[in-house]
Amino acid sequence: MLKHKLIIDGNQIPATSGQEATIFNPANGKPLASVQEGGTEDIDRAAQAAHRAFREGPWRRITTRERGRLLIHLSNLIRDHAEELSRLESQNVGKPIRESRDEVNLAADCFQFYAGAVDKVGGQNAPIAAPGVGITFREPIGVCGLIVPWNFPIAISCWKIAPALAMGNTVVVKPASQTPLTALRIAELALEAGIPSGVLNVVTGPGSRLGEALVRNPLVRKISFTGSTEVGRSVMKLAADDIKRVTLELGGKSANVVFADADLDKAVPSAVWSVLANAGQDCCARSRLLLEQSIAEEFLSRLIEQFKKVRLGDPLDEKTELGPLISHAHRTRVMSYVEAGSSEGAKLLCGGDIPNDQALSQGSYVRPALFSDVKPNMRIAQEEIFGPVLAVMSFTSEQEAIEFANASMYGLSGSVWTCDIGRALRVAKAIETGVISVNSGHSVHLEMPFGGVKLSGVGRELGLAVLDHYSEWKSVFINTQA
Repeated sequence: MLKHKLIIDGNQIPATSGQEATIFNPANGKPLASVQEGGTEDIDRAAQAAHRAFREGPWRRITTRERGRLLIHLSNLIRDHAEELSRLESQNVGKPIRESRDEVNLAADCFQFYAGAVDKVGGQNAPIAAPGVGITFREPIGVCGLIVPWNFPIAISCWKIAPALAMGNTVVVKPASQTPLTALRIAELALEAGIPSGVLNVVTGPGSRLGEALVRNPLVRKISFTGSTEVGRSVMKLAADDIKRVTLELGGKSANVVFADADLDKAVPSAVWSVLANAGQDCCARSRLLLEQSIAEEFLSRLIEQFKKVRLGDPLDEKTELGPLISHAHRTRVMSYVEAGSSEGAKLLCGGDIPNDQALSQGSYVRPALFSDVKPNMRIAQEEIFGPVLAVMSFTSEQEAIEFANASMYGLSGSVWTCDIGRALRVAKAIETGVISVNSGHSVHLEMPFGGVKLSGVGRELGLAVLDHYSEWKSVFINTQA
């Protein structure tokens, strides 16, 4: 069993408490690794190291071209270790190896993208109504605290780390307690790439205790948090004490709206995998399917067929399509929603049970559940389940589809399926969400801003827009009057 230490100031060190935690493989329940149980003292050590690296180290002073070169080196190292990282991610999270490979590629792409952006984003000359010259600079914020969820650990770690470092900041990463292994490995590769000690620090341990310590630490000037809306509220309240900059990417209950003129040969498989990818443990999951009434019967018939064919299995098996949930405790939570859907009057068309296959018996597997006859006020239509459960509703008009889609406290992602470009644009603009796709189930594009509205968060990740969240504007006036 692999043993990992904290990574602080370029060194692998034990937690102050001396305690360790065991990381389990959700596919078989077996121990996978041990990590350090960091505490408040360790967050403080990491913040101090990051602060020294920011104030005294070379990172913010080297040229943007050199900073970009080091980020490219890290991107290349991630690609060199892609299969190792993919297998580690699959074993730690339980996701199929094919999905893990895609996410490792995204991680490498993040560092490559921001390495290319860093020397192209700067200040401006500002024409002003005074005898002088106005110029602006973009400066790094300082120490950034990055809090990463358990469902996409390597991808989300890197899409936070890469732009933060590109702008000259230093970081303390707090990975989820269940899935810290790839974040630790990325930090090791960063040191190998030549990124200076203290620039990238990783502290593992209990989420609530360490997360609060990171947000409260006075040396940390920016928090980027991805996780539940409930915890996001707490982060925002705590950050207010020090007026920290905050980015929150929170929960979702995304709608997948399919009109009668859609290409069903493409819309049906997308409806399957836009909710079942990563076993539904995705804040962007299209867990509400809105079907125009005239195609509902045919669409549901095709869905049932495809849901029943989904292959559950060992995440490292190339044929596996659906892995386990992150834990038995989380499976119990998901199963409670299956029971709630039935008790509230929705019709369970297939799945929603625990497989009795001996090969899967030790893992936290559940067969994907498909509900029809769902009403907008039902729990399975309102609450984020974070599992392979699809709630299907029907609509009779464009306006009703928009109303159903907006009948949620969340607004993160979604899809619209139609061959009418005018309708596609009308509906895409009318749905209250931060990200929406037309005739596609994809949410995350490295080149575009990603984030939500309403209770799905504030601020944006990715694209060039994220660089505003990792930098400060400074205005300088030069008086030229004689």
